Amino acid sequence: MPEITAVGWALLAFGALVVGLSKTAIPGAGTVAVALFAAVLPARSSTATLLLLLILGDVLALSMYRRHADWRALLRLAPAVVLGMVVGALFLLFADDGAVRRVIGGILLALLALTVWLRRRPAPRPAPTRAPDDEHRAAPAGRLAAAGYGSLGGFTTMVANAGGPVMSLYFLAARFDAKAFLGTAAWFFAIVNVAKLPFMIGSGLLTVDALLLDLLLVPAVLVGALVGRLVVARMTQSLFELIVMGLTAVTAVYLIVA
Repeated sequence: MPEITAVGWALLAFGALVVGLSKTAIPGAGTVAVALFAAVLPARSSTATLLLLLILGDVLALSMYRRHADWRALLRLAPAVVLGMVVGALFLLFADDGAVRRVIGGILLALLALTVWLRRRPAPRPAPTRAPDDEHRAAPAGRLAAAGYGSLGGFTTMVANAGGPVMSLYFLAARFDAKAFLGTAAWFFAIVNVAKLPFMIGSGLLTVDALLLDLLLVPAVLVGALVGRLVVARMTQSLFELIVMGLTAVTAVYLIVA
């Protein structure tokens, strides 16, 4: 780990706070943390360091929203996500940082356009009867959408911890409400991020220094999660969707031009 200045510590603390906020209120904002950590720490080290904080954020999100998850949607996504993660791991062997950023940025812009188009279509009519535990369940987005978003989500989360915006767009296209969105995303990223740990350990990126740094940043993640819980309780569905799509667009442009 390099020497970290006071400004660097402030950026890392803010990035950790954003991690907690993104997991409990504003999906897609986590990419801001990716950028902040990469600005302060070496690129490869920042990925492993941030991963542990993301897992902590996943645990906090699960404690709040785990009952709202749509497991049918997660099972539809699983094969494509695994394929995307494998392709992402291979891509990392040959691509430099600039190519990774531009590819992910282009993918996000294309998916954002696709999501806007999908959401302009009329929503499917609900079934005449509905079980009480289905009140947060989304309309199915289709096998093709699950395969496309899932594979790209697995790819982007492997190469840059940037799968949040991709999967956020999928959950919007599938017409999840805010709680179903957050619950399904919590389980999705908890599983995916834990699956990435062996790769980080095997590559030597997860070091004792990274663990110590994460311990110092844990309070900021906790504060962000608590703030997020308060924010989401006061946020309308339309504002929630607007924030997700706006952050995705800003993230995509940043990745392309940075």
